[in-house]
Amino acid sequence: MEEVLKPFYERAAEAEERIMRLETLLGNKKGDSNYESKQMSSIINDFQSKLEIAQAQLDSEQEKASKEIRRLVDENLKLRYRISHLIQAVKEADSKLNVH
Repeated sequence: MEEVLKPFYERAAEAEERIMRLETLLGNKKGDSNYESKQMSSIINDFQSKLEIAQAQLDSEQEKASKEIRRLVDENLKLRYRISHLIQAVKEADSKLNVH
């Protein structure tokens, strides 16, 4: 069981280390200047804005893809219906030819 969980523990330790480094960069250490903190806050806000824009674009693309899939499914059903009628018509024509 420990072998299975080992990668998760390693990833958790790496994440904790990264969090500590980020906290240090964000000014959790004594002696950091207010300017650095504002600069980091600005960078974080910029990334947050970009993330929100990317998420909105992703949602839009997913909606477009969903609509296109629905359209293709409907078209497929219509074509299958037409094919079944064409097959039936061909069978009826063949049977009429075989009778004469």
